[in-house]
Order: sequence, then structure tokens, then C-alpha cells
Amino acid sequence: MSAEFYVSTDIEADGPIPGPHSMLSIGSAAYTADGVLVATFAANLLELPGATAHPDTMAWWAGQPEAWEAARRDAQPPQVVMRDYDGWVRQLPGTPVFAGYPAGYDFMFVYWYLMSFTGTSPFARRALDIHSYAMAGLGKTYLESGRENLPHWWRGTAAHAHVALDDAIEQGEILCRMLLDNADKHRVNDAGKRSAT
Repeated sequence: MSAEFYVSTDIEADGPIPGPHSMLSIGSAAYTADGVLVATFAANLLELPGATAHPDTMAWWAGQPEAWEAARRDAQPPQVVMRDYDGWVRQLPGTPVFAGYPAGYDFMFVYWYLMSFTGTSPFARRALDIHSYAMAGLGKTYLESGRENLPHWWRGTAAHAHVALDDAIEQGEILCRMLLDNADKHRVNDAGKRSAT
């Protein structure tokens, strides 16, 4: 069985759903299960033909001028970006698992764009929601497991700046710390069970 790679991914968009609205930027950071960053991908996309920007989303963007500028720089046609992205994911030497924070939003856009412009997805339906993983690790409710409630040893070093690649790296660091913490807990539990028998 091939090793898993966690492809921490963040997207920026001009509305809540793909199709009527456009994905503007995508950033991914591929990590091994033991927390090694092995590759990154980043690109900005031109808007979809016939799509419109949602006024609520654009009102939010108005308060993020630097992030907006970063998301619109050197934008390329979506078919070019998604072909390149599909190839980038497939060259990883293992099984890619999409990871998003939240996965429900980012995976929706990435999967829709992949299927629309390449006809396939290298992730199949493998999508890990980092927020839900935090909920399980903390033993708390979903609403109690947001970024603001994460223990300091899980937090990444990068700031959440609404720049796709920067945010993908930040949340990838968080996920890797969670994975390592969870593995340590299982090792301790397994050792305790063995000593009790």
C-alpha cells in the first residue's frame, strides 16, 4: 500500500458555490504523515465565463485589499490551472488525501473545477476535514473545536492571511501536529495495554 500524502488546500473565491461564482486562487501544500512538507502548488484563475461575483463576498474582499491583489495577480484560464494541478497531485509518490479547513467549502470548489476541466479527480472522494479531526482530538463539540480553541502546540507558524498557499501551509502544519499528537497518544495507550497483559 502506498504512503498517504495530505494535500492541505485553501482556495479563494468570489462567491459561495462554484459555477455561478468563480474560484480565484488555489494553494496546496503536500505533507507526509510525519509532517514533512514535500511540495507546493499555487495559481490564480481567471473568472468563469458567465459567472458573477456575489455581492456579500465582494464586500468581504473590500476589506482585504492585499489578499485580493495577491489572488488576482497573473491569473490563468481555469482549464490550464486545473490541468497543471491534476498533474501536480498525480506526481506525488503516494496516495493523495485532500485536507481542508473546512473541507466542505474548499473541496467543493476543487472537485467541481477538476471534474469540469479535466473530467477526473486525483483525490477520488478522499477529503479530510481538519476541523472535524480537531473535534475528535480535543474530545469537544464541533463548535468548541475552532482555530481559536486549538492548543498552542497544534498551531502553525504562518499567519492566516487569506492568501491561498500561505493558508494551505498554515493549516497543513496544524494537521501534521494533530496527526503526530494522535500517533503519540496511541503509542502510549498501546504500550499501556501491553504492560497490563
